[in-house]
Amino acid sequence: MACTPSHLTLTAADGYRLASTHYTPAHPCLDARTGRPQFIVIGSATAVPRGFYKRFCEYAASQGLHVVVTDYRGIGDSKTGSLKGFQMDYAHWSTHDLAAAVAYASERGESYLVGHSLGGHAIGQLPDPGLLRAAYVCGGGAGWAGWMPWHERLKVNVMWHVIGPVATRWYGYQPMSKFGLGEDIPLGAYRDWKRWCGFPRYFFDDPAPDARAIAAKFVRVRLPIGAAVSTDDLWAPPASRDAFFSGFTQAPVDRIDLQPRTLGVSGIGHMGYFRKEVGATLWPQMLAWLGQHGLRTQGQSG
Repeated sequence: MACTPSHLTLTAADGYRLASTHYTPAHPCLDARTGRPQFIVIGSATAVPRGFYKRFCEYAASQGLHVVVTDYRGIGDSKTGSLKGFQMDYAHWSTHDLAAAVAYASERGESYLVGHSLGGHAIGQLPDPGLLRAAYVCGGGAGWAGWMPWHERLKVNVMWHVIGPVATRWYGYQPMSKFGLGEDIPLGAYRDWKRWCGFPRYFFDDPAPDARAIAAKFVRVRLPIGAAVSTDDLWAPPASRDAFFSGFTQAPVDRIDLQPRTLGVSGIGHMGYFRKEVGATLWPQMLAWLGQHGLRTQGQSG
C-alpha cells in the first residue's frame, strides 16, 4: 500500500475541532537540508470537503510525501448541527482552520501548500506564512464576475443578486448543495465572500476596515508561489488570477497558464485540477514545480 490514511481531529486557535486526514507515505522522502519529513498541506476551495482531494493526496503520498487535508468549520465532517445561526467569518477558514493544518504539518516536518481557489486566498491570512517553503495554487482568482465570460458572468450575477438573497433569507445560510455547487455555506462566510467578489481585486480593493486589515497582511508573504489556472476555468481565468496575485507584492509569483489540450484532456474548468484524469499529467508537473523550491519526491531522492 502506497500510504496509510489516518483520521484525526485538529483544534483551531479558537478551540473549534476540525475533522482532518493525514496520509502517511510508505517510503517517506526526507528534506535534503534538514533531514525532516516533507508535508503537503491541502488548502481546499470554498465549500469543498476534504474527500474531494483524496486521489491527489494518495498520489502525493505515493511519491514519499506526507499529506494533511482538513474540512473547514461548517463543511463536511467539521459541520456540527444546523448551519442556521452558525457564527463565523469567511476569514476563519484561512486564519484558523487552514492555519491549524499548517501548524500540525510544520511541527512535524517541512511544509508546502497545494491550494485550490480559496487555498490561494488563505496564504496571506495565515498567522505565519513563513512556515511554508512554497505553494502551488490551482484556480486562484479574484472572484469578480467581470473577469468571467459573459455567459458565466450572467449566471454568477443571478446567483449573487437574485437566488442568493432569497435562499439565505429562507434557510439562514447559503444552500449551495441545492444548486450543485458544493456544500452549504454559513451565512457569515457567504456574506463576506459575496462582498469581496464585487471588487476586481477581491478584498484588496475593498475599503472596509476588515478587508484592509486582511490585505495588509500579504506584505509578509515571501515564499515562492506557482499560480496556475486553466484557460477554460470560467471562474478564475488568467486575468482574474493576475488581478488577485498582484496583491502578493513581496512574493515571487510564477503565473502558469494550463492548456487542457496540452494536458491531454478535453477540459479542466474550476474543479478539474484535482480529478484523476487531469492529474495523470498535471500532478507530476505540480510536484516538479515544488521540487524547484526544495521538495523531494521518490523520483528525486535516489
